[in-house]
Formats: sequence, C-alpha cells, structure tokens
Amino acid sequence: MKNRAAGILLHPTSLPSSSVIGNLGTDAFHFIDFIADCGFKVWQVLPVNPAHSDNSPYQALSVHAGNPFLISLDLLIKWGWLESYELHEELDVFKTSHIKALKQSFEIFNKEAEEQHKAEFEEFKTQHSSWLDGYALYIALKDENNGMAWWDWPVEERDCLEDAIRQAKSRLQQSIEETQYQQFIFFKQWLAVKQYANDHDVEIFGDMPIFVAHDSADVWSFRECFRLNEDGHTTVVAGVPPDYFSETGQRWGNPLYDWEYMKKDGFHWWIDRMKTQLILYDLIRIDHFRGFEAFWEIPAESETAIDGQWVKAPGDGFFTTLKGVFEDLPLLVEDLGVITQEVIDLRDKFNFPGMKILQFAFGGEADNPYLPHNHEKNSVVYTGTHDNDTTLGWYQSSSEEVKKHVYDYLVCETEKMPWVLIKAAMASPAFLSIIPMQDILDLGSEHRMNIPGTTENNWCWKFNWDQVSVVLPKKIKRLIELYGRA
Repeated sequence: MKNRAAGILLHPTSLPSSSVIGNLGTDAFHFIDFIADCGFKVWQVLPVNPAHSDNSPYQALSVHAGNPFLISLDLLIKWGWLESYELHEELDVFKTSHIKALKQSFEIFNKEAEEQHKAEFEEFKTQHSSWLDGYALYIALKDENNGMAWWDWPVEERDCLEDAIRQAKSRLQQSIEETQYQQFIFFKQWLAVKQYANDHDVEIFGDMPIFVAHDSADVWSFRECFRLNEDGHTTVVAGVPPDYFSETGQRWGNPLYDWEYMKKDGFHWWIDRMKTQLILYDLIRIDHFRGFEAFWEIPAESETAIDGQWVKAPGDGFFTTLKGVFEDLPLLVEDLGVITQEVIDLRDKFNFPGMKILQFAFGGEADNPYLPHNHEKNSVVYTGTHDNDTTLGWYQSSSEEVKKHVYDYLVCETEKMPWVLIKAAMASPAFLSIIPMQDILDLGSEHRMNIPGTTENNWCWKFNWDQVSVVLPKKIKRLIELYGRA
C-alpha cells in the first residue's frame, strides 16, 4: 500500500449469521459492501485456521488449513451440494451438526457434482498436497483416537512409521477424503470472498502467528522442525515475560522451533507456510515479530512464564531468505511488548511497518511511542486490538489521570468515546489506520473479543446488523476523507 488508508478489524466468526458463529456466506459479502461504503480499504481478520476446543485462532490444528466451521452451508445448498441442515444454539452441538452436514455434502458432491467441479477438487488436492495430505491423515487419526493429542496415539502412528501410515491411509481413506473436501470448500468460499473484496478496492489483511500448536498436523508431520523429546513432548515452550497484560507473563505452551535445523534446511517449512498465506491474504501481519530476533524460552515443567529466558533467533537470515524467494512480501509486524533496539533494527532493516496502539499512549510522558506525535509514517495505528478491551470499555475503566490526559492531549472536550480515539487514529501520521468493529459500533467491555491469559468466554463475540446505523458509513467516510485516507 503506497497511500494513506484506513481499515476495519473483524474476525469472520464475528459476522452476523443464523449459526452460532459467522461464516463465509451472504453476510461476508454484505460486510464488504459496508466496508466499501465507509471508504475503508482494508479488512483485517484473525487467523482463519481450524481451532482447538478453546476456539482460539492462535492455537490451530494446522497453519495451512481453513476453519471448516467458517464454511457457509447455505452456499452449499445454493450450489446443489447440500439439501438441508439443522440450526443449533449451543456451540458444541453446532460443531457436531456442521461436520455431519459437510459429510453429507461430500456424498452429494461425489454423486451429483459436475465433472468440472470434480476436476477442480482434484486440482486443489494436487496444488496443496504438500500440507493437505498430512493434515487430512492427522485429522482422520485424531478422530479414530477419540480426539487424543498425537503424542498419545499408538507409537507407530505417533512416530509416523511407514507401515502404520500406509495402513492408516488405506483404512481411513473415506475420512481423509472428507477432510480434503472440506478444505476444498473452505478455499473456494474464502477466495470468492477475497475476490469480491478486491473487486471493491478492499484488501484482506491476514494474521500469521509466529508459533504453532503442539497438537497440530504441522508438529506431528514435521517433528524435526521443533524441540521435542523422543516421545513427542515439549522440553521448552513459548510465551512472553511479565508485561502490560499479565504480572506472571504468558505461558502459551507452544513448542519452540529448532532454528538450527530450519536454518540448515533453508527454512523450507516457513517458505511453504508463507506460500499458503499469500494465497489467502493481500497483506499479512506477523504476530509476535520480536520472537524472530529473540524468543522467551520457558521450561516445559514451569506453570508460568516467569522462569523463562531470552534466546536468540536467526531473524536476519530468515527474512533475507524469504525476501529472496518471494518477489513481493507484503508483511506488517506486531512489535509490541518488550522491544529492544535489536528488534527495532531487524524490523527497520527489512522496512516492515510496526504497530501503534492508542490505548497504550496515555497517562505517561510525552516520549511515549504510542502517542500520535511519535508515530512513524511506516506503521499501522490501532485504537485497540483483539487483545485489548473495546475503546469505550478501556476508557470507562481508566484512571482519572488517563482520562484527563486523553482530552488534554487530543483537545476534544465535546467529542465522546470511542470517537475521540478513532479520530486520533485517522489523523495519525501512520500510513494505515485500523479500527475494531466494536469501536465503530460504540460498544463496551461486554463485547470484548479476548482477554489474554484466559481460556474461557473468548472468541465468541458477534455483531448484528441492527447495531449498524444507516448514517454510520457516511460518518466514517467523512473522517476518512478529512484525514487523507480516501
């Protein structure tokens, strides 16, 4: 992106729908119409990979695969690949019913789909075979083993022994093909949404977590890339030290990479991962960028992140390799938290835009890097992120000192929250301004997406169209034009 622009942050699960979670059906296209009417040029989403039972998109079953629960069953009916499905309000019941409907869809597809579409399916399987074959087998084996983590499977399957894998592929062929079909449908629907967005001058801004879930197809299939013992268990895990979000830090529990092996192998695992991201997104945010300069290594037996230590990572060589492989690498980086000069130097060497969060700006001194007058042009400004409270909720819970600082600094005595911060984000020197949907809708803390360090009641927020005023697009478009982001 060469010009100033503005965008909106909303995960597809938060879209309105008749289901428990949003999906890639009609409302996704309606949302793009809304974005375009507002004058936004970017739609930022969280990772769209299949999540574990906690529904966190940052702990995925695969870094390549799409979340099958985002698939619109209504579109499958429209295409003639499904007859009907049941609606359920409870998430667990919905998931079971949804997968059942996708299995029924596969049966109909095999019997009734046109040869052209069957050929597309075969082409998809070939194009994505480097990850799809392993992922589909992993899901089939996980189902056969009652959902157990892969390191608790029978040893032969856990360790991917040749005879056991050959037998499993034969025994579980139906299940494997069903998963491949689900991915075919996901990519078909996702890319249709992306194309519609691009046709309306809107770019899709994706999110790529630095780490992957221990129980994932990626770690099971590529154990040599991770620091595990012979039984597949972690010896050290990822996280961050104590910070703004948590006094004990965050123990994420992800396995750490064997960077020495990856370096010798030419970072092939990462190159394959990036290829998939560039199919899904126009822009990519690398989550926890500082982990490429140094990562917080926590002993696996530690219950918190306090006992961790910083360990150097080969970020320079890694990004040099990526730049050599990909002619266009549209990366932006999450450079929040404990940021050293070495991290800044790595970011700036490759000209990656960083992030500025306005909720972090107030209550301190004038040299706070998140205050608008300190923003660099080559950065992305947010009122808040998916890990923050909504701006209205943040302000209501802030101290009187912070509230006074906000209004003194921004000179907006008559403006109300969250529009004070929205205007500040729009006015920032940063070339891209991203506003969470909750802030656009004036919503409070009860509409927060995630509370870091917790595992319950997250990732489930949805908006509805009744919350969207008919005058809202005009109001936003005026701000976008006023601050040169049209």
